[in-house]
Amino acid sequence: MRMTQALDPSAVLKYLHGLQSRIIEALELVDGKTFLHDSWNRPEGGGGNSCMLEGGNVFERAGVGFSHVLGNKLPPAATIAHPETAGRAWEAMGVSLVLHPRNPYVPTVHMNIRFFVAKATTETDEDIWWFGGGMDLTPYYGFVEDCKHFHRTNKTALDVFNPSYYPAFKRHCDEYFYLKHRKEPRGIGGIFFDDFNELGFEQSFALQRAVGDSFLQAYLPILQRRKDTLYGEQERDFQAYRRGRYVEFNLVFDRGTLFGLQSNGRTESILMSMPPIVKWRYDWKPENGSAEAKLYSDFLIDRNWI
Repeated sequence: MRMTQALDPSAVLKYLHGLQSRIIEALELVDGKTFLHDSWNRPEGGGGNSCMLEGGNVFERAGVGFSHVLGNKLPPAATIAHPETAGRAWEAMGVSLVLHPRNPYVPTVHMNIRFFVAKATTETDEDIWWFGGGMDLTPYYGFVEDCKHFHRTNKTALDVFNPSYYPAFKRHCDEYFYLKHRKEPRGIGGIFFDDFNELGFEQSFALQRAVGDSFLQAYLPILQRRKDTLYGEQERDFQAYRRGRYVEFNLVFDRGTLFGLQSNGRTESILMSMPPIVKWRYDWKPENGSAEAKLYSDFLIDRNWI
């Protein structure tokens, strides 16, 4: 993890600011309503800008957050995976979004990219740094062409750097976004990477930019294709039920959520990924042969989409 690099966190910071603005502008054009911008400061150091759209024409709830936070001692969620960083001052920055559309035929989508530095403790020591992030798609009613488009866009963004990255990052995504207690994936996956610094700072940063820049291309065509599909109460009810899985994952397994809460982060910003309407039922099963059952049999499975 220790690598001699000419780090430039300010360049990452500038890129993340711009990415948040570009994504919000594109989503506002689709929805017709504007995001609330809520800037905040963190007493321990740093701050961010949480941008939220609720009750929109297309998005029932959409959050696009930017954060840049600093601290003197890493929280347990970070040091478990990286014991060598214990006791170090740290700096973390990122853009994270979750979009919960109103129409059940439009998938929920998540994207996060981040940069992390654990500061050197002595003049002869080195900073420990890495990039991380990715995106994943969570449909309620699956369409093969949507899944293929999402994964193909991910692969195109990564193949420029190394053709081995897409299959590796897809596998990591499938393993990470998995509800162990349910024995099912959260959705149809995408890509996910963490602790990434193997290309050196400049090229690792370029890979992160490629992932961030490909998000709108990966998701907007799906959104435009499905957002006007007719639906009824049955579809909305199933959407709310499946959203429960999203909540379970975020609160039980998500490392970003745990890191934010353990580092005394801003709760409203950390939990803005939660869906607005959710339902749980005891031991519910979809009717055999139904569209709801098809989600489980055809989409929530280990599958190569391209």
